Amino acid sequence: MEKQNILFNLDDTLSYCNRYFNLVIGEFADQMTTWFDSITREEIKQKQLQIDVEAISQHGLKSERFPESFVGTYKYFCDLTGKEKKNDEIQYLRKLGLKVFEIPVEPIPYMNETLQLLKEEGHELYLHTGGDEANQRRKIAQLELATYFENRVFISEHKDTTALSDILKTINANPKVTWMIGNSLRTDIVPALEMNIHAVYIPAETEWQYNVVEVNVEHSSSFLTVNSLQEVPDVIYKCINEQTMSAYR
Repeated sequence: MEKQNILFNLDDTLSYCNRYFNLVIGEFADQMTTWFDSITREEIKQKQLQIDVEAISQHGLKSERFPESFVGTYKYFCDLTGKEKKNDEIQYLRKLGLKVFEIPVEPIPYMNETLQLLKEEGHELYLHTGGDEANQRRKIAQLELATYFENRVFISEHKDTTALSDILKTINANPKVTWMIGNSLRTDIVPALEMNIHAVYIPAETEWQYNVVEVNVEHSSSFLTVNSLQEVPDVIYKCINEQTMSAYR
């Protein structure tokens, strides 16, 4: 089998992420309802999501964007209800938002087994993750991912087609033997198909709304969906074998 270039996303592909953000957002909504008894938890969460997503175009996936979305939501409802903005409450919310980046990272089931199998098969493994350098390096170290990726790690604050294009040029990848594995339709799958490399989509247990987009990309590469990380090697091998058989017909 020809060696493949296989790029993996990190958050909610190799390790859990959204579940921790959802927990902290829940704490935020609970606290906010004690200050704004006329506002529902759902209204609070929807405004926080709106502010968080809108900030991505300017700040990318930097960690500080998230706690600032708490502050922005608080200020919005203060203005809406006439509540006084208090510095101690703002600082509390910033600290609460940063809490999510202190939670020890947890691998998704079969992470090590899947990466080890692909490594032993001789494939070149790459990590392409979105976020700021310090937080993503923390996760990579905790998960001991250097075992599989060594220095083949790319961290993008703006994780999009331009970032992926730059990576593919850096590693001089042949699109026909290059794959992107991830849970985000927006930042993993669409960029991969736009670059005409193969894509394997693994839906997350809970998805951040920002990641959910329609996939309307013309491509000649393979686009596969699996239910778990454990299935990735088999679907790649099956696809390669089908392509090989087709070439001989």
